[in-house]
Amino acid sequence: MPDSHTYLTTTEVADYLRLKERKVYDLVRQGQIPCSRITGKLLFPRQQIDLWVLSHLEGDQAQRLSVPLVVAGSQDPLLEWAVRESGSDLAMLCQGSGDGVRRLLDGKAMLAGIHLLDPATQRYNEPSALGLSGMRDLLVVHWAKRRQGLLLPVDNPLKITGLSDLKRTGIRVAYRQPDAGAARLLSCLLEQAGIESSALNWAPHASLNEDDLALSICQGEADVGLGVEAAAERQQLAFIPLCQEPFDLVMQRRSYFEPAVQRLLAFSHQARFAERATRLCGYDISDVGKIVYNA
Repeated sequence: MPDSHTYLTTTEVADYLRLKERKVYDLVRQGQIPCSRITGKLLFPRQQIDLWVLSHLEGDQAQRLSVPLVVAGSQDPLLEWAVRESGSDLAMLCQGSGDGVRRLLDGKAMLAGIHLLDPATQRYNEPSALGLSGMRDLLVVHWAKRRQGLLLPVDNPLKITGLSDLKRTGIRVAYRQPDAGAARLLSCLLEQAGIESSALNWAPHASLNEDDLALSICQGEADVGLGVEAAAERQQLAFIPLCQEPFDLVMQRRSYFEPAVQRLLAFSHQARFAERATRLCGYDISDVGKIVYNA
């Protein structure tokens, strides 16, 4: 059987797993094995079959620790909407990427959305840089690429055109908590632009998520801040794009096969999801659901 096959037929997957075809049909009927039905024909994605097998190496379901149905990490407008609309039964507890990593390690979240840039390598969401390399069953699933940039009042009264304007006297800069992905990105962008953080006039308090930062600008508490284009669109703010970043979902391998996660990922391939991503602005979802790291 050629290794190049991305999808396996029922006969091929039975041979691959050393099972009888009848057993494969039983697993399909019980919803226990990942598959797609196209024009009445069953197809089995090879990559997901491999993950499914590995997830069963980690002990019986009864022996597994219970993980709450919680999405932690960074707030993402598209993810937030999809969690609700997919009927996944997942709850959102988004207080920044760093918080999400800690909750995942502590078993307090099923998955975490992250966008953490490693200043040393300029790479995003590297398990070793996040302290996750010790998780032997870590899985990283790509969600979307997002445009990050400066959020401004819609009429841009201070005529801000880029990062260099943040140094101007009197401009109040909204900011995120230190372990948030946006805080790390802003620090890197300022360093690349040769701007000292101490030279900026920071807002009095940190914004704990994307919406809080956008609202602080909308309500006149700050004049500018770094955030995603979707947050600017949602609060009808002006937006100056600076870069594009990957936003990924990290989880234990066995969590990938939980019904809640499968419903969310299945929903991400529906037309409604693509339409919403377009309306929110700033998203590239061409690789949604792609597994980018499998420990």
